[in-house]
Amino acid sequence: MLDNTQIERIEPTTFNSAKVRQPMYAARRKIFPKRASGSFRRFKWIVMAITLGIYYLTPWLRWDRGPFAPDQAVLLDVANRRFYFFFIEIWPQEFYYVAGLLVMAGVGLFLITSTVGRAWCGYTCPQTVWVDLFLVVERAIEGDRNARIKLDAGPWTTRKLALRASKHVIWLVIAAATGGAWIFYFADAPTLLGELFTGTAAPVAYITVAVLTATTYTFGGLMREQVCTYMCPWPRIQAAMLDESSLTVTYNDWRGEPRTRHAKKVLAAGHPVGDCVDCNACVAVCPMGIDIRDGQQLECITCALCIDACDGVMDKLGKARGLISYATLSDYNANMILATAGGASSVNPSLVRTDDGLFSDRVAHFHISKIFRPRTYVYMAMWSLIGLGLLFSLLTRDRLEINVLHDRNPQFVTLSDGSIRNGYTVKLLNMIPEPRTIIVTLGGLPGAEMSIVGVDLPADRSFAVQVEPDRLKMLKVFVRLPADQIHGQAQTFTLHVEDKASFESNEYTATFNAPEIAR
Repeated sequence: MLDNTQIERIEPTTFNSAKVRQPMYAARRKIFPKRASGSFRRFKWIVMAITLGIYYLTPWLRWDRGPFAPDQAVLLDVANRRFYFFFIEIWPQEFYYVAGLLVMAGVGLFLITSTVGRAWCGYTCPQTVWVDLFLVVERAIEGDRNARIKLDAGPWTTRKLALRASKHVIWLVIAAATGGAWIFYFADAPTLLGELFTGTAAPVAYITVAVLTATTYTFGGLMREQVCTYMCPWPRIQAAMLDESSLTVTYNDWRGEPRTRHAKKVLAAGHPVGDCVDCNACVAVCPMGIDIRDGQQLECITCALCIDACDGVMDKLGKARGLISYATLSDYNANMILATAGGASSVNPSLVRTDDGLFSDRVAHFHISKIFRPRTYVYMAMWSLIGLGLLFSLLTRDRLEINVLHDRNPQFVTLSDGSIRNGYTVKLLNMIPEPRTIIVTLGGLPGAEMSIVGVDLPADRSFAVQVEPDRLKMLKVFVRLPADQIHGQAQTFTLHVEDKASFESNEYTATFNAPEIAR
């Protein structure tokens, strides 16, 4: 077991602390976060592996949709205006599904933030994931915090030039792979990969890769925490999402203050001593350059690396973990009242402990049930209802549609036998990747017949039409009504379509126009 004075004291600069605020237009001061180890760091490794794996591998997954549709599992086919997601196919007019998913994502973000704070920012945000990846490369090449600080402050030597060049080259390769993976979502991945390397891909593909390479390299490698601090709006919005029952990374100063490295001397003098030994380990590992002991700050992304660093120090000192922990404001306030005797004195950690050094039963501890409150249930209900609504709509949607457009000019034609003819443009939409035989039937208008341009069959009330897979077929249809069957200037009728094989059907109600003199 180590003594307080045996714990290494780090002297990091808190560029973004509550006590040291940077001017808005000051030049960036580099942050060299120390490598952290612990449960939260391991969890971040797992999240990084999963998210990067999904991003880079998804375009290469195959899904058999038959011979008439692409076999890429996830594909945004802009040329044909289709979005394929495994067994789901979204047409342009069904974009409300995408809008619904975006609404679900927003409500889900509100739910996560209101319960566990900025967990999105700390673990799954693309900026966080790619910065973590770039830091892995930086540490592997230049070393941990002290080595990087020394290298950065030192003169430009051959070694420094080689290390920096190697780091930036690997960063550029990662950035290029990021841009390359993105364009694979918009075309068949194996085909596009071959075209990229043979120089036959469309110019927009190279432009997209170049833009995403530049932005990933700049944001993840050069700007890092500045993107979160100055460019991202979420830190400024999250305050409206948090309440006294939201989990946030918290320095428990009701236990840690007064902080000192010389506990024995202070205790001998009769003064209270907290658990914090002022080693600054929590500051050294922070990728945002803040001191969590200053309280909640806009820059904190709740990555919890400071918890791992502090827990490691507590283990060395033989003290209980949790000096920095996930905690709710209500628990924190309750413990502060206890540690200050109801606000009558400054923090005295002995007030939260029993005579044997254990925490008092009156100390508030977090329990998972505390985050399940009315607000949480409201967000969960909203999220679930939207999801169920989208799922129901998806499972019951029509894959066969008909749309009818009446000719504007002329509205009708009087034939030589006195009958009236109207013209229509009929659109048959086959929304499955298989050819179909669609039966088009005229409903209503007794005595009426229809004919289809290009179909060499006599006029009738029903026709079989072949429709290609996943395509829209346009028909020019004429409807003729005998003069003795005209009972008004405008009469309604239906065009009914049906696929006998799948039993899908649909219909459209149209209007038949006639001259006033015919009535």
